[in-house]
Amino acid sequence: MHDTWKDMFVMGLPLAEKILRPIFVYAFLVISLRLSGKRELVQLNPFDLVVLLTLSNTVQNAIIGDDNSVSGGIIGATSLLAVNYLVVRFLYGHKRIDQLVEGDADVLIENGAVRLDRLKKELISPTQLEAAARRQGFESLNDVQKCILEPGGNLTFIGKKPATDDIRHQEVVERLKNLMEEVVRLRGKLPSANA
Repeated sequence: MHDTWKDMFVMGLPLAEKILRPIFVYAFLVISLRLSGKRELVQLNPFDLVVLLTLSNTVQNAIIGDDNSVSGGIIGATSLLAVNYLVVRFLYGHKRIDQLVEGDADVLIENGAVRLDRLKKELISPTQLEAAARRQGFESLNDVQKCILEPGGNLTFIGKKPATDDIRHQEVVERLKNLMEEVVRLRGKLPSANA
């Protein structure tokens, strides 16, 4: 076999090791990310993004070992995808274990009040939370009724709804405006009183 083909397709490690390495790294990363908190998944600042990007590079050798062959890479990638597929399938049918792995949602803003204790627990600053709110279309945290940090790391913002009095006031203003327009139209159709 030509050296190029040999380098590309002959694995430097046994097949069982090529399959087991990604499984161990996958388990380690799932546990580590769970223990480090949902903040790592939110990627609220450049530091967290750098950690996630370098994390993938750091564990690369643990997954592929000394093997740089194409077939070794394909086997490693296939192992990762298969393990992820099986774990997601398993967790779908076992909600309690899924909740243990992913954790619970965390309410960061409730009834319009920022819960600083929850922000501190998740290591999210009010400035970072406000930036996330602006990305979702809110001008400030004053416009937010509730904010939830979901188990997967997403932030869900729920806007404040206008109070019932505000809605009634808007309706009355709209009716008055319609009445004024009607009066103007009627005055235009009536003959003047001096004629």
